[in-house]
Amino acid sequence: MNYSYAYTHSKIDFYFRQNTRDFVVEEIPLYAFSQEGAHLILKIRKKNLTTFELINILSSHFGIKAHEIGYAGLKDKNALTIQYISVPKHLLKNVSLDTFSHTNIKILETTSHNNKIKIGHLKGNNFFIRIKKLDNLNSQKIQQVLKQIERFGIPNYFSYQRFGKNLDNYLLGKEIVEGKKRMRDRKMQNFLISAYQSHLFNQWLSLRIDISHLITKIKEREIYQALEMYFHTKEIPQAFLDMNYCEMLKMQPHFFKIFYGDYMCHYPFGKNFLVEEELLVDSRRFMEKDIAPTGLLSGIKSQISQKEAGFFESKFIDSRIKSVGQRRYAWIFPENLQFLYKQEEAQGELKFFLPKGAYATNLLRELAHREIMQEEEE
Repeated sequence: MNYSYAYTHSKIDFYFRQNTRDFVVEEIPLYAFSQEGAHLILKIRKKNLTTFELINILSSHFGIKAHEIGYAGLKDKNALTIQYISVPKHLLKNVSLDTFSHTNIKILETTSHNNKIKIGHLKGNNFFIRIKKLDNLNSQKIQQVLKQIERFGIPNYFSYQRFGKNLDNYLLGKEIVEGKKRMRDRKMQNFLISAYQSHLFNQWLSLRIDISHLITKIKEREIYQALEMYFHTKEIPQAFLDMNYCEMLKMQPHFFKIFYGDYMCHYPFGKNFLVEEELLVDSRRFMEKDIAPTGLLSGIKSQISQKEAGFFESKFIDSRIKSVGQRRYAWIFPENLQFLYKQEEAQGELKFFLPKGAYATNLLRELAHREIMQEEEE
């Protein structure tokens, strides 16, 4: 996983190990629960368990099928996590919650709601992260970078957790798409294909960051030739010979450059739309966190970028993928960023909110300027 970084600072040294003490996640629901209705809502704290393991334990205790239990999203195993689970009340007539006991699971609160909690029914997650072996100089560097992140945001890469222990499950997904491999387990096959979609997205996003850095560093008249050299081709869109267009790229307030034909989405949720005329206006709206660019999760019925944005995206489209295509925010803005440095312990504590689908390790990765992966977990 060698993806480009948004920020250009030197490496920041610290140690992070993902565990229940140093990594805490709390789910924020998409809506307030109605406090009445056919579904019991459980606010649950778990540790050292995946969400699937949690659901299997609950289904066994309640004597119901796992698919009857609703949840909004998957939470990390090597963490202390809080999330909401829904269970149909009519299936719990002879069950007492008071009899439930598990070392790694605690029911914190209960309420009711009209509907089952479904995948995606969350606003996002609050995170608490403790980093260690942090000296005073590096803590100051973190504070400086966090000011930039608070203003400009971070790339919304799929993090290493998406790609399996060896970071290569997307290769199996590619083989399935190519017709070279089939899986008996349909869920596993779909998961591997989605990992391949995620890989293509990450590759595209890394390229767009590269191009943005390139445009930032050079003069308008040098952009076309620089793109020829970068892509090793003469087939560069003629728009990059237009000095007015190149000047608009240089004038954009955000370093991540927006092009004609980009699909933007209202932020933090809303509809997608094409950048067709108001390039500078849309770039300012991006800077103001009103909208954000999106990248393609390749598949059928996809919204494909056009014009110059389409030129960059076309290299990461695989039309053989039969899953429904989607667009994902390429850029996100962490909220409520807080950092506390404890000099005596040589530790730092980070608190922040991320929208659904975003990975906290991406923020750590941008700070450290190195990959935050399994080797620090073990």
